Amino acid sequence: MSRWIALIFLCCTGVANAKLPQFTDLVKEASPAVVNISAERKSRPERWSDQLQDREVPDFFRRFMDPESQRFSPPAMGSGFIISRDGYVLTNHHVVAGADEITVSLSDRRQRTATLVGADKLSDLALLKIDADNLPTVKLGRSSKLEVGEWVVAIGSPFGFEYSVTAGIVSALGRSLPENNANYIPFIQTDVAINPGNSGGPLFNMAGEVIGINSQIFTRSGGFMGLSFSIPVDIALDVVEQLKSEGTVTRGWLGVLIQPIDKDLAASFGMDRATGALVAETSSDGPADAAGIREGDIIVEFDGREIDLSSQLPHFVGQTRAGSEVDVVVVRDTRRERLKVRIGTLDDRLLGVNRSSGPQRSAFLGLSVRNLTEDERSQVSVDNGVLVTRSEGTAAQSGIQRGDIITSMGGEPVASAQTFDRRLKALETGDRVHIRVLRNGRPSFRVLKVD
Repeated sequence: MSRWIALIFLCCTGVANAKLPQFTDLVKEASPAVVNISAERKSRPERWSDQLQDREVPDFFRRFMDPESQRFSPPAMGSGFIISRDGYVLTNHHVVAGADEITVSLSDRRQRTATLVGADKLSDLALLKIDADNLPTVKLGRSSKLEVGEWVVAIGSPFGFEYSVTAGIVSALGRSLPENNANYIPFIQTDVAINPGNSGGPLFNMAGEVIGINSQIFTRSGGFMGLSFSIPVDIALDVVEQLKSEGTVTRGWLGVLIQPIDKDLAASFGMDRATGALVAETSSDGPADAAGIREGDIIVEFDGREIDLSSQLPHFVGQTRAGSEVDVVVVRDTRRERLKVRIGTLDDRLLGVNRSSGPQRSAFLGLSVRNLTEDERSQVSVDNGVLVTRSEGTAAQSGIQRGDIITSMGGEPVASAQTFDRRLKALETGDRVHIRVLRNGRPSFRVLKVD
């Protein structure tokens, strides 16, 4: 009997082991094309905290560079990989940013000084060139074919430990990270252990193909906490081609400021599902404005692709060539409208407006407003609006704050405190109305519910 139990145990163990992935062949084949990168700054080194402030990354995001090493000025360390036999190397922008000298260490212990061909801060990618021939290269895959749950492997130099291998699975695709209020990179999220020094290293699928470039981690401690983010290789290859040919990268620009839609906002716009990207503002000289897209429109389709989450729109726009004409479908007054938009070129434009006579009050729903003074109007850039002087109860629960400027209600401009007061008093129990507010120059929509 015991022999049968042992046999069953061995069989079950064999079946279980048969399902576990084996990485040894992949690592042997791919490792020679992975490199270590040292970026020396002969001038005052850029502190790690300065990099974060410059990129406006929230506190819980940390770049993969050791803050201690930045404090005491040794070279910044990172990883990279060879994409062509004649010496082109791909890594992260933040690894080599501001470097006076970049050294690439190959797997056979040779070292080469690298030339920076070009870098793109928005995608956090940099293309290097070293003087060498017949180099080992990685196989490049297609991140568009990646699926959640797939096994993936990272090779790099965490904390300076060269050619370390870690593995995990794809946790999510198309992740947006809150950088600069407009993220154009649909990150791959994994649970692969990534730490300082892994920056710029490759992320492989089980076929040994690079499908991502390790770029960021989510951490409160400075080290790995189970959330790692990689740049899709499809995005990276487009950046590489532009850097090679032009030395810079261009992206599509729509000229809108958007916000997500929750169920309350969806209901206030007469929609049965919280889907799409709500246009909180359009740039006065932008492609969207020229095509007739308005504040309060909900973009539900871009160039034939449906927008389920607002975070998808920047990804789609950024991948569209400037000058292209695309179809954009919006929901306006519960009706779908199809508009033709000629996409512009993204630059350093900052989207955001700041614009706001005897006090007027509307205590209804805990909300009080007054007209804007002439002096206030001269400091901002809206033709209509009232200033919130008190927000309590229902209004506060809706996210409206004292100092907000309300510019429209239910899609209609708010010309004066008296007009706003009349519209509020016309609301009945159960009504929901969307209100557009400006706060510190940034527009957004709030839903006011009458309970």
